[in-house]
Amino acid sequence: MGGSDMKRFDRKFGEDFLSGLPQTPAVYLFKNEAGEVLYTGKAKNIRRRLADYRNAGRRKAHRKMRTIVREAHSVEVRLQGSEAEALLVENQLIRELRPRYNVDGAFEFLYPAIGTGLHDRNIVLCFTSEPDYFEGLDLRWHGTFRPRWRASDAFDSLVGLFSQLGHVEPHSRLPKAPRRKGSRLVSIRRLPEDLLLRTRCFLDGEDDVLLEKLFTHLLEQREARRVASEVEEQLRFLEDFYRYDVRRLREARVAAGQSQPFVPGAERDSLFIRTRHGSPQHAGET
Repeated sequence: MGGSDMKRFDRKFGEDFLSGLPQTPAVYLFKNEAGEVLYTGKAKNIRRRLADYRNAGRRKAHRKMRTIVREAHSVEVRLQGSEAEALLVENQLIRELRPRYNVDGAFEFLYPAIGTGLHDRNIVLCFTSEPDYFEGLDLRWHGTFRPRWRASDAFDSLVGLFSQLGHVEPHSRLPKAPRRKGSRLVSIRRLPEDLLLRTRCFLDGEDDVLLEKLFTHLLEQREARRVASEVEEQLRFLEDFYRYDVRRLREARVAAGQSQPFVPGAERDSLFIRTRHGSPQHAGET
């Protein structure tokens, strides 16, 4: 094959590179000339997966693969015993190395938690991907959740419904806490005493009694009845959040034998990977 006709992939990594690979699970790392990892991925069949990069066409869907091959100087292949092992190694590498062309799993802000607690008899709610910065508030943490936008909307729905029953404190009366970009802290006074416990059970996936309690309390509020359509939308959103996010996380924890309800962002993906693939090390984890 003439040099002008040879594919970029073959010129960089060798015409015989693919034929020398097995058809087994592996993790692959594209690196630049300085040895920096540009992208890491996993494959059930490493020869077939890297052939996709070699044969990437001009379609928009192939743009990222073409860019990676163009910028890469070398590709490292690490064979794995199973697809589940490859997924776990890939996840660990992404979080440790944060390659330029990997996004999901690389950034902590994608994994928000919701904190609940009391301060001067007010219920305090916190939304953040950095729970450690709020240690002084003695909050109980729930999550972490993904996707971030849905967890954020669920938090907003909780605050919106609670504000119909109580009074949101101004920023000047919030408990002292660091200001972190992307984090929110809300304090609400004069709420029914049972809401904190019910909220914690809800966010831990134990039950959704909170929704029934909120509905009952809101029926007694004239303002809530006036904006009934908005209230119904917020309740419906929380119902979906519980069903598709909160319960899913709890089921993964239970399957993994993990009693601690809070799953840090750094552990969440591996939990779901192990559960999905039935890892023998942590049978049933997510």
